Amino acid sequence: MASILGDKSLQFALSIIEVYKLLVSEKKEFVLSKQVLRSGTSIGANIREAQNAESKMDFIHKLAIAQKECDETLYWLELLFKSNYLQQDKYDEMSGKAHEIIKMLRSSILTVKSKLKKT
Repeated sequence: MASILGDKSLQFALSIIEVYKLLVSEKKEFVLSKQVLRSGTSIGANIREAQNAESKMDFIHKLAIAQKECDETLYWLELLFKSNYLQQDKYDEMSGKAHEIIKMLRSSILTVKSKLKKT
């Protein structure tokens, strides 16, 4: 089952992989890059897990984990930028994508929660 959120998180993960490759090969940065790789690719994995949730509460829980991973990714991106490993344009691009995903996750979580209250 494809979804806009699933597609965006997959594209974001692919962008994160490209950033990781750049950091490792050109900047010789191995610690922070591994952190951003783990959290940035985990977002989509949790969204994919949510699509196979056992219940509405499980669905919300998986999306909440994806939201936390996305926020953590923003932290690593900011740290990479402020320590001069990422250029301004790449930081702006990646943080913009992450903020968009967080907004979509929050909206999805709130929508499902409101539907649960009505039942």
